[in-house]
Amino acid sequence: MLPATYQLPAALVLVAGGIVSCFFGYRLFRIVLAIFGFILGALAASSVFGVSDTTPMIVAALVGGLVGAGILFAAYFVGVALIGAGLGATIANLYFSASNSDPHYLAVIFCAIAGATASMYLQRYFIIVGTAFGGAWTLIVGVMALIGDRTAMAAAAAGDVWVAYPLNPAPGQRWVPYVWLLLSVVGAGVQLGYTGGEKGRVGRRKKKS
Repeated sequence: MLPATYQLPAALVLVAGGIVSCFFGYRLFRIVLAIFGFILGALAASSVFGVSDTTPMIVAALVGGLVGAGILFAAYFVGVALIGAGLGATIANLYFSASNSDPHYLAVIFCAIAGATASMYLQRYFIIVGTAFGGAWTLIVGVMALIGDRTAMAAAAAGDVWVAYPLNPAPGQRWVPYVWLLLSVVGAGVQLGYTGGEKGRVGRRKKKS
């Protein structure tokens, strides 16, 4: 976990990254990949050091973040496949959650592979939906961290990369999934109608005669 003085900047990074991803994910997809690559790389590298090792942790976070950003920025098709796999895994988890049971790991793997495969054929729409939903959740985590939620604050500055994207940033707050869904739909709609460019639209605009 980052020192307390760095928790606010970490939350701001999540908020900024969430906004860019949710509303501009398709048009700025490489930048979105770089942002999340930086976040993941920084968290993974900084987790090597303890909280008391402030300087080495910050240096490692910066170096790891730059490496992660560079890798995902260059690996465009890998990013598309990861989005598809993530959506597939999310759908599997939501399906089993509705029946109050834990998903079998084979089901999650199958859905992830199916999502990754489908994303290569429908790149445009997978990018829009994936960045909208992922950005909305990142934005919620960042906002909850800014207003002082302990779980989200830990997520914003955790040394454990898997804690950076908690499934429940506000325990006991039933409104969170509904806000996430609404924000995701709005973000996808904005991308399809405005920020995604002509290629991002469901229907092309008619040219003026």
